[in-house]
Amino acid sequence: MHSVAKISGVSAGVAGAAATFVGVGLGRFAYTPIIPAMVGAGWFTAPEAAYLGAANLLGYFIGAVAADRLAHRFGAMQVILAAFVVVTASLFMCAWPSPYHWFAGWRLAAGIGGGVLMVVGGSTAITAVPAEQRARVGSFVFTGVGLGILVSAVAVPALLRTGLSATWLGIAAVATLITICVWRRWIHVGRHMAASSTAREQGGSPAPALGLAVALTLGAYALEAIGFIPHTIFWVDYLARELGRGMDVASIYWAVFGIGATAGALLSGELARHIGWQRGFMTALLLKAAAVALPLLSASWLALGLSSFIVGALVPGMVVFASGRLSELVGPSAHRRVWGYATAAFATAQALAGYGFAGLFSLTGSYSMHFAIGAAALAVGAVLVAAPRGSNRLLTRHPAQTKE
Repeated sequence: MHSVAKISGVSAGVAGAAATFVGVGLGRFAYTPIIPAMVGAGWFTAPEAAYLGAANLLGYFIGAVAADRLAHRFGAMQVILAAFVVVTASLFMCAWPSPYHWFAGWRLAAGIGGGVLMVVGGSTAITAVPAEQRARVGSFVFTGVGLGILVSAVAVPALLRTGLSATWLGIAAVATLITICVWRRWIHVGRHMAASSTAREQGGSPAPALGLAVALTLGAYALEAIGFIPHTIFWVDYLARELGRGMDVASIYWAVFGIGATAGALLSGELARHIGWQRGFMTALLLKAAAVALPLLSASWLALGLSSFIVGALVPGMVVFASGRLSELVGPSAHRRVWGYATAAFATAQALAGYGFAGLFSLTGSYSMHFAIGAAALAVGAVLVAAPRGSNRLLTRHPAQTKE
């Protein structure tokens, strides 16, 4: 039995990182450094490119909300593998100049697949391992987001020299390769989890109790989504076109963002081990608020570099803190369902803010207000997380969750 858990843990860690790498790292973030080139090549106007980014956020919302139900209806492994295929196909389908609605549909599909891979893939990978390994494996799973950003930061500028179509095809090829490599590994994870999953289903899966501390954590994570958007959609375009630094310089800052994102999940996990999930989450929100606001204070290379690295590190880092804090509050058995709630809250705020920010850019032609709004949202989120421990009384009571 011990060897089975060990094999399952290793397989789950790699498989989970691949899910976040393809679903979010490539399916979502590879689009960010492509935006200026698409506008420059005349594929779309700047407002249209911004709305295409928002379409992906809307898809992520749909995927996050539907993920848990899809997993119960069709099985987690089947849903995860289907999401890999959808995200990969969406990248291929954006490789040629096409009408706006064609692109919007496929960016929507990529978001749906990414939401499913984040909720079902991430949670399945984490709960596949013994309890004492979950914090470390969870940190590793979410490094996939950062690795995807780093790959896009390195690959996209090089591929753009051969054209936009080649860029989309290159990213799609990477997603295909990763999908092929982890396909059997996900099946392997599924087989090792089958017995425990069946036992949980036979025992029922009641809705977890939600305490006020859980609700505040969900609210903070939703506000994090607003602060998350300015850098993750508009940063490269802001640097390249609004500040006039050009695509080559903007790509360097995006690479710094990717380096931060690659290390962020592991660094966040270590921080949480030392100061706890609640204090770690609050500290991260305040630090990210300062980093998001930094471009408003200075456009020096140091300020832009620090903003890129810190925000990049806290993209996967916030996922680690939110997931860890919720697991601490509700326990591992309820984690997937509550993590689905959290991802849905995040995705809702993200989609609404994405369309709001796109509309704001259409009106102002500038990204400055985006950073101010994002920083303010993050600061409010930190206040919510800092709620006293006594606030963890029940909002919804269930006999199976009397400890909450």
